[in-house]
Amino acid sequence: MKLCLFGGTFDPPHIGHLLIAQTIFEAEHFDQVVFIPAFQPPHKQADQLTDVKHRLAMLELATVENPHFRISEAEIERQGISYSIDTVLDFKKRYSLAANDLYFLIGSDTLPNVINWKEPRKLIEECRVIVAIRPGFRPSDIPSWLLKTVRFANIPRFEISSSVIRNRWREDKTIRYMVTQSVWEYINRHNLY
Repeated sequence: MKLCLFGGTFDPPHIGHLLIAQTIFEAEHFDQVVFIPAFQPPHKQADQLTDVKHRLAMLELATVENPHFRISEAEIERQGISYSIDTVLDFKKRYSLAANDLYFLIGSDTLPNVINWKEPRKLIEECRVIVAIRPGFRPSDIPSWLLKTVRFANIPRFEISSSVIRNRWREDKTIRYMVTQSVWEYINRHNLY
């Protein structure tokens, strides 16, 4: 089994997330892309996040029609701060995966912060880190030991972010076509942002 883990807050999950996941699925011939909503990311305060039950519900709505996408509640079930290394080790153990069969997808905007993550060197030893390049990426900001160990994905660039979507919604501007129709309706119904 060849899995790609795609973690994040998904607040909300948007078309960019889905397009990146589908493109990487096709390019790398994964068996599945596993979306893993963070319970509490280390870099955000709890009061900055939409309740995890809403983030999970939106992610379910966004991914339900794709048989290659799956959602794992591993970080939600674990509670506490969501550390990527803990999730990677959990998946390796749970599915008896070798490091070469487990990939961890991140955006290039996240890559400079990897050196500040819990056990970053162990993370890149325990799986293959694959990086989706986002606008504004400058490799000069990344230590060479890290650049040498990650793999850059040749995928389309999408200039959509969850923070832009939340701000547009607060400003009473449309977010249609940035999220799936079902996620858009869910956000409106629950007045999330």
